[in-house]
Amino acid sequence: MPPTARRVDLLLVADMVERGARVLDVGCGDGALLELLERERGVDGRGIELSREGVNSCVARGLSVIQGDADTDLGAYPDDAFDYVVLSQTLQATRHPRQVLEQMLRIGRRAIVSFPNFGHWRIRLQVGFAGHMPVTPNMPFAWYDTPNIHLCTIRDFVSLCEKADIVMERSFALDAGGSRVRVDAPWWIWNLFGAQGVFLLRRGGVPARRP
Repeated sequence: MPPTARRVDLLLVADMVERGARVLDVGCGDGALLELLERERGVDGRGIELSREGVNSCVARGLSVIQGDADTDLGAYPDDAFDYVVLSQTLQATRHPRQVLEQMLRIGRRAIVSFPNFGHWRIRLQVGFAGHMPVTPNMPFAWYDTPNIHLCTIRDFVSLCEKADIVMERSFALDAGGSRVRVDAPWWIWNLFGAQGVFLLRRGGVPARRP
């Protein structure tokens, strides 16, 4: 992923988090986002990461991170343990995306999710005209060694939120260069030109309120 695109993604996530909030970063990788949140937003941050290498990198940064699997280990956390649960560029690598989202919104008052958009026009061209699975800056792996098992489009994600009674409080699409797609654009424009989607979510039936 280009550094600029990744930086915008992280900054957008950080901007959605209230200062001093309790945050769980699921699939936190090397800890770059969690470190940003602690430094810039003063959060009480925790992380869970599947890879031992990622956990080691986080610990080296001084972060509180444990090794665990989003698909199986979120159930161990109590209800409303966090103000925010973050899943950055990891949803597509989970085995049960809907269950993961529902667990995130059980243990957190809000969830923040970002993911690569499989509906982006470059991906459509690679599949439709080149006839092969796409390789892009947001999805840099070949089909035979990718960790991604549930790729989705922005439109797919919005439909899932509607089916699961999940409220989208804020949403953004980023183009391949890391710039925001026009905020007031309809969903089909985001689905075509957005290389990534970033969403702030809360449970349906729960009144909006500040953490």
